[in-house]
Parts: sequence; structure tokens; C-alpha cells
Amino acid sequence: MKKVLIYLILTISVILFSAEKLVVYTYDSFVSGIGKEIVPIFEKMYGCKVELLSFGDAGTVLSRLMLEKNNPKADVIVGLDQALLIRAIENDLVQKFKPENLSLLKYPELYNEYGTPYDFGAIAIVYNKEKIKNPPKSFNDLLKDEFRGKIVVQDPRTSSTGLSFLLWTIAAFNEKYLDFWSKFKDNLLTITPGWDEAFEMLESGEADIMVSYATDGAYSYYYYGDVKYVPVILDEGAFVQVEYASLVKNAKNEELAKKFIEFLLSDDFQEKVPLNQWMLPVTNVNLPEAFKYVPEIKKVLEIKEDIYMNQERILKEWAKEVIGG
Repeated sequence: MKKVLIYLILTISVILFSAEKLVVYTYDSFVSGIGKEIVPIFEKMYGCKVELLSFGDAGTVLSRLMLEKNNPKADVIVGLDQALLIRAIENDLVQKFKPENLSLLKYPELYNEYGTPYDFGAIAIVYNKEKIKNPPKSFNDLLKDEFRGKIVVQDPRTSSTGLSFLLWTIAAFNEKYLDFWSKFKDNLLTITPGWDEAFEMLESGEADIMVSYATDGAYSYYYYGDVKYVPVILDEGAFVQVEYASLVKNAKNEELAKKFIEFLLSDDFQEKVPLNQWMLPVTNVNLPEAFKYVPEIKKVLEIKEDIYMNQERILKEWAKEVIGG
């Protein structure tokens, strides 16, 4: 009887969502990576069509959503971290949603009523060990002359990774964070729009150090059989970035959007997070062997709420100091 009931529920779901199209806004690497694996699964489950659209890094995707506020094209936005999510909430772009399977979360404190977490990871300094023999261990080490022109970071105005790194420096230096940036900018090779561009520079050998994630050690071991790109969580402590999926305000396909967000907490998705997202899953799924090369987080730095609420001012101050405008 139980099997019959489950079959009927699935059949009804397929009928309800049949031929419907779900529009998901997300970032580049989600579309080219895990998206290719999970979309066919979801489409088969609900007999629907999922259109993944990206406009660059998560910050750029959020900007696109802002432009379409009065006539949203997306049903779901995937990839906003805790800072970008606050900006989306402030601009009334997303709506509250509590997934029915929320109990699957390993860390309930990660949940936000406007966003469901699907992965998380600590921001780290990653270096090529074949070229860097005396890696930085602290923020002050990053200012050393030996690293001049060897470091690439992401623009916090367009990149969620870049924004998280900026917030990391604020957590470490408080109101003196711009003093750090005024010196650090002299050691930068360049500032890229997003993570993908920065990693291409590291892989090509153009850059020796980049801002990335603590899980990059696992990535390096998995693909190269060796931890060529070594992550460092600086002595001051770690800044943990959480990525969320949110229901877009006035979504045209709200019910299917809710099902998609719940799907992100399922084993079908979470088991694919480590080797695709190279982040940590938010539910109790097994981690691949390569993840033993992820450094331990011994101390987590916290950000005061008023920092998140004043991102626009902070980004302008950062741009004035680092870019000059």
C-alpha cells in the first residue's frame, strides 16, 4: 500500500509539473559543472524543463536580478552567499521559504528563512607549491616584497569569492582593513571579475597565489594526484562562506521552484557537491578520500551584522582605495 501511495504522489507531481519550465539563475561554474549532472535528474523526477542561466559570478547574477525586479525572469537564484543574500533581501528580490526536508541539514544554524544552504567552505589563500617555497601564513605575510606581482584576487563588486575575501580582511582588521588594502594592492598581479578567471591564471602559471577555498587541496589531489595547489587558512582565523538557493519574489513557477530548492538538500545533489562544487555538503553524506587534504578550521572569524548591512558603502570605500574610483 505504501509503495502504491508513493507511486501516486510521484505520478501526480509529474502531471502537475509536466511541460513546465523552471528558470534558475546561477554562476558560471555551477552551469558548467554540477548543473550538468543534476538537471537531468530533476527534469526526470518532475517531467519538466530546467533552464540554467548564468551571467558571470554570483555578484553579477544578483545585479541581473535587480535589473529585472519589476518583471523577474528567474524562479530560483542559486549561489548567493550570506553577504549577497542580505543585499537580495534588502532589495526585496527573494521571498521566505522553509523546505519540507530542512531537517536534513547537518548544521541548522546555516539556514536563513530567505535562503536554503546547499554547500559551504572556508576562504583560503592558495599557492602553487612548485613556485612558492615560503608561503604566507598571515595577512601581514601577504604584504612581503617577495610576493609582489604574484597574487590575484577577485573583484568584490562582481565576485562572491572576492566579497568574502574582503569581508575576511574586515573580520581580521576591523575598521583598519583599508590600511591593509592600501599596502596589499601593491602586491597584486591583477583583480579578476570572478573565480574562474583567477584560477585559469593560477593553472597557466601566470599567477602563483590566488584567493580561493580551503577545499582546493582536495581538488589538487583528485586531479593531479598531488597537492600542487596548497590552501592556507591564515593565522588570524577562517572566514566561512555559505552558498544559498532562494525563491525569487513573484516567481512565475513558484511550486516547481520550491521543489528544486528541496532537491538541493537531497542525496542526489549533496553527494555530488564535493567533487563538483569543491565545497562541503550541508547534509550527512560521505566525503571522498581527497577531502582529507582540506585543512582543519581551528578558529572562525565572525562579521558584525552592521557590516553586512553596509556593503554598498564598504564596496565604494574599497574601490576608492584599491581601484581609485
